[in-house]
Amino acid sequence: MPATVAAAELIEPQSLKKLTLKSLKRSYELFAANHVDRFVSLSESRNIRINCKVRDEYAVVKDLAPTPREIASATPAVHGTERLGLSGPNQGSASGLPKEAVEAGQVGGNQLAVVPVRSQTAAPVTGAAVPGVANNMVEYKPVAVTVSERNQPSAAVMKRLPSKWPKPAWHPPWVNYRVISGHLGWVRSIAFDPGNEWFCTGSADRTIKIWETGTGKLKLTLTGHIEQVRGLAVSPRHPYMFSAGDDKQVKCWDLEYNKVIRSYHGHLSGVYCLALHPTLDILMTGGRDSVCRVWDMRTKAQIFALSGHENTVCSVITQATDPQVVTGSHDTTIKLWDLAAGKSMSTLTFHKKSVRALALHPFEHTFTSASADNIKKFRLPRGDFLHNMLSQQRTIVNCMSINEDNVLVSAGDNGSLWFWDYKSGHNYQQAQTIVQPGSLDSEAGIYALSYDITGSRLITCEADKTIKFWKEDEKATPETHPIHFKPPKDMRRF
Repeated sequence: MPATVAAAELIEPQSLKKLTLKSLKRSYELFAANHVDRFVSLSESRNIRINCKVRDEYAVVKDLAPTPREIASATPAVHGTERLGLSGPNQGSASGLPKEAVEAGQVGGNQLAVVPVRSQTAAPVTGAAVPGVANNMVEYKPVAVTVSERNQPSAAVMKRLPSKWPKPAWHPPWVNYRVISGHLGWVRSIAFDPGNEWFCTGSADRTIKIWETGTGKLKLTLTGHIEQVRGLAVSPRHPYMFSAGDDKQVKCWDLEYNKVIRSYHGHLSGVYCLALHPTLDILMTGGRDSVCRVWDMRTKAQIFALSGHENTVCSVITQATDPQVVTGSHDTTIKLWDLAAGKSMSTLTFHKKSVRALALHPFEHTFTSASADNIKKFRLPRGDFLHNMLSQQRTIVNCMSINEDNVLVSAGDNGSLWFWDYKSGHNYQQAQTIVQPGSLDSEAGIYALSYDITGSRLITCEADKTIKFWKEDEKATPETHPIHFKPPKDMRRF
């Protein structure tokens, strides 16, 4: 007998059109658009859209606790099983309101707030339970809130707190009161005598000139460099002045004899910056060879070669406590160095452009760094970033200085001189230098500046071969020069 073979179920072939229609119908069911068919009713479609919109836009605030105004205006609770929506024609809704209105969250011109209220009919521990209501049950009753009440500030919403940003102190504006000339090239560096009687400037004409601080008269001209002088420093404990230039040389001048007594050899290219340690007899120099070199002031020996930067070291500051050396470079980084070990403690990578200037606060443990992107403030010893200055100078900032009155001044390549309140970062004055007659407008750049020892006088060294003196305007008052300050809403941190 032939074996019976079970007939296999035939798979009905489906056309592409039929599959497309099935996919389209599933899309209608999923998104519940303005499509009404036998699967989705009009009211269900509307409720789905409203619930989606409420959940999307008001998910954060739709479950906030009620305000006292809403509780005071609440309607009496409906007792019994209708209160909880357990029975009645509108099962699942509260207080007999239409289900659609409850889901929509509105009744007429009012808005419903679902207020949790501890049930007053809860049975005591020893008594009988109320039918339909469990012990300590929390009932949720709708509260009608008018449009005017809805616009009132809610106690549950966090109040707008006043800004914690420090208010800037009032500072009088600075005015230019004297211009002196004598150099034959760009004036690139400046340093003050610890006694505040004179200051020295180095120039692209390869000379160092010494001027009287009070009168601005020229006292002395020193020659010895064969390239422009980019760095100057005067020792507060010795009768020495140090200079550095593009000729790779670092020189020590004896101010009693006005001649060079030592030279420090080791840089492989031009020396761009120079700084003296406040307590130790050591000298720090940085240059185009990407190295910050530490020298013994008296023996001319190189103690350390602090290497790690990938481009020119163009700014250096030093202090008595760790980190004792901070360097800024054209590679956009700032490095904090451990002078005892001769190694880098940390590297700050907040800037996006060359860090051309660093300024250490006179008594706070903070410093600022200047770049073409912004001026930033850091806290020592770890280099914690504090904040950016609240304005952007939008130029290459070549130099900065801070006095004891918390006035930070920064100067740029375009001749702009900006004054800041150091604590708040508020820019309260923007000045512009004027080139001397016969110079080009492009020679308005400021390459170096410094406050005197008292901090009441500012001197700038400029590309038009002049030296300008600035002081505070004695006639200015808070009424004539008010502070226009707005605390930052969203501070850009990097």
